[in-house]
Amino acid sequence: MHLTRKIKWQLALVAMITAMTGFIVVTNIIRLPELLLGIGHYTVTVELDKTGGLYPDGNVTYRGTEVGRIKSVGLTDNGAEAVLSLDSDVSIPSDLVAEVHSQSAIGEQYIALLPRNGTAAPLKDGDVIAVADTTVPPDINSLLDASNRGLEAIPRHDLQTVVDESYAAFGGLGPDLARLVRGSTTLSIDAAKNLEALTGLIDNAKPVLDTQAESTDAIKAWAQSLAEVSGQVRDADNSLSGLLSHGPGAAEQARQLMQRLKPTLPVLLANLVSVGDVAVAYQPAIEQLLVLLPAGTAADSAGVVANMNTKQDYRGTYLDFNLNLNLPRPCTTGFLPAQQMRTPNFQDSPDRIAGDLYCRIPQDSPVAVRGARNYPCLRFPGKRAPTVEMCESNEQFVPLNQGTAWKGDPNATYTDQGIPQMAPGEAPAAAAVPAPPPPSSPPAPIAVATYDPATGTYVGADGRVYTQSDLAQQPKEQTWQSMLIPNNP
Repeated sequence: MHLTRKIKWQLALVAMITAMTGFIVVTNIIRLPELLLGIGHYTVTVELDKTGGLYPDGNVTYRGTEVGRIKSVGLTDNGAEAVLSLDSDVSIPSDLVAEVHSQSAIGEQYIALLPRNGTAAPLKDGDVIAVADTTVPPDINSLLDASNRGLEAIPRHDLQTVVDESYAAFGGLGPDLARLVRGSTTLSIDAAKNLEALTGLIDNAKPVLDTQAESTDAIKAWAQSLAEVSGQVRDADNSLSGLLSHGPGAAEQARQLMQRLKPTLPVLLANLVSVGDVAVAYQPAIEQLLVLLPAGTAADSAGVVANMNTKQDYRGTYLDFNLNLNLPRPCTTGFLPAQQMRTPNFQDSPDRIAGDLYCRIPQDSPVAVRGARNYPCLRFPGKRAPTVEMCESNEQFVPLNQGTAWKGDPNATYTDQGIPQMAPGEAPAAAAVPAPPPPSSPPAPIAVATYDPATGTYVGADGRVYTQSDLAQQPKEQTWQSMLIPNNP
């Protein structure tokens, strides 16, 4: 048989492809080097309390990816152990958990390696994963046996109904049920870890639940009030929208206002602190004033509009012209002596003398009953004194006399207490000598003008005509109203 050169090349190419295919099958599929020599792999031993259905040549996964095979499964004195052959190209942390899982309901167990710390040192040849770091699923046979007993407890004629209703209830919910089971398992594991806190919560829940039961009416009222508030908020949606829309602008304007007031506002607030202290001390008096103010205003209004909406021709106020001069008589005790009093025609303003000048007669005297001696001490109910210092101290008001001395010294300086009232330990200053009156200016020349007694008109020095109503003749019959109301010029 004669072979051409072309056929020889074709036979050589087929032989080369066959050799390469055989090499790939031997190394990647049969894994003959790994099986015979262990090249590219290292072994790790996993200790188990039971095999859990593992078998040699099963898969080993790391984070869901196949990284080796189960080399062998054997028994030990304390359980079982599985020798794993892992790929050297994959670095697997040594801090991990080895879990036995089933690929399906009929078996196909494999080992899943789940790391707990990704930065731990990697596994190396000869390492052992302790039984404490392994988990094995429950025996499927026990589960199937329990299911079989449950099915046998159901009458045969009702089993079809149970199957149909179960399909209607759970059909297509496999993934959801799986998540529910996994979540329930996780919840149970976490509950077991926190069993003490969970039991404490259950034990202490009864008082809280009892409180909620006893507060049912209050909770219902609160819910009803909340519903009403929500309804009002819903009805006032436009107003709330306007508030939210214009609120930032108003807040910015308020900020600018406070910025402009910043130099003077602290001073104002500092001054208001003193005012606030006074208001706090006089709070009862302010409250009483606010209580009596409406009644006083009503009384004054009644006097002003006494004849309003009546048939009387004259409409005015009710006045009493009984002057009651010297009833009661004025108080002169406790003031400066007559020789030190200044006349009203002095226009200068000398310094005030030291001490307090006020009526210093008994507090129950009918003279000047609203004088300074009867000021109430708000912080000390029942005590009355003319000054704050006397109110705050143990000093009591001492009158100079009984307020009946009309002759002699009007200040009744017969007692040891000086005039005016001085603070304890303070001596009265020397009496001020009144300043001499300023020199009087020459009197103005007297002007004379002739007036008409019928109308009261006259010609002034400037040549203009003036009218003086009180120079005109008055009617012969006068009433008390006409004497009070001046005539119109």
